[in-house]
This record gives sequence, structure tokens and C-alpha cells, in this order.
Amino acid sequence: MTGETKLKIVIFGAFGAGKTTMIRTLDPGATHIEANCAGGTTTVALDFGRIQKDGLTVHLYGTPGQERFGFAREIVARGMDGAVLLIDVSSPVDEFTRHLSDYLHGAQVPFVVFLNRCENTGVHPDAFSGQFGSSGIRAVSAVDRQQCMDALLEFAATLTSRSRGHH
Repeated sequence: MTGETKLKIVIFGAFGAGKTTMIRTLDPGATHIEANCAGGTTTVALDFGRIQKDGLTVHLYGTPGQERFGFAREIVARGMDGAVLLIDVSSPVDEFTRHLSDYLHGAQVPFVVFLNRCENTGVHPDAFSGQFGSSGIRAVSAVDRQQCMDALLEFAATLTSRSRGHH
């Protein structure tokens, strides 16, 4: 009998990158803790969703995308098996996104970069290649369930094969 594999994947990204949207796309029953802010609402603690497929359970945690919630990001990040850095390609990479990339490299956690909103006109996803070290880059649409699921499960497979090698 094979045991179930559980992974904790944390999704990082700047304000408005699409973290909450992606988690809700993957798990329509996801939990979201938000507060009102200028321009709508913002995540203040975390988003939480779960996907299950073929004996794999992925616990997804979305982090707040504003610098002032760094303490919440640190708490949510504890014990993560891997991370996704979600980037809105319709905006240039900002200092905060670079800070998140540096943080993930420093934490030596495996992470992948998902480029959101590639379907928008006038965007150039290829301009992002090579900006995040050796991390893989994948174009996704946060509102496309199949695209998000395929990309996430592909990344999760690299994590499960890595963890098997460590036991």
C-alpha cells in the first residue's frame, strides 16, 4: 500500500499578481482572509486551498502581496516544500517581486515562476526568462483551472521526486 503524499506549496507575489484568483480557480472552496483597502480588498493573512490527485494532496497557501505583511509571509512560509512566485506580466517586475525572489533563493526552497496574464495584448513573457536564476518559468492564466492544475502538478512532481531522494 502506498501512502498519501502531502506537500505544502506557498504562493508568493506582489499585490494584484493573481494569487487569490489562482487558489480559488484551483479550489473553489478555498479560504480567504481579506481586508478592505484602497482599490478594493487585499489578503491580510493568507489564502488556503487544497487539491488532491492520484494520492497527492497539495496544500496551497497564498501570502499577502504587500510589504507590510512580511511577518505573515514568514509564518505561512514555515515548513514549505516548495513555492510559486506569481508574476503579473502586464506590469514590469517591481522591487518587491525581486525581494521575494531573493528571499526564496536565500531560503533554498525549490520554486517555480508562474507568469500570469500572458493572454493580455502587448505583454512579453519572454522578457522574464533568466531573471530568476535557475527557477523554471511557466506561463499560466490564474483563471484557467486546467492550465493552473497542470503547471502546479508538474512542479509538485519535481518536489515529490526530490523528497524521495532524501529518505
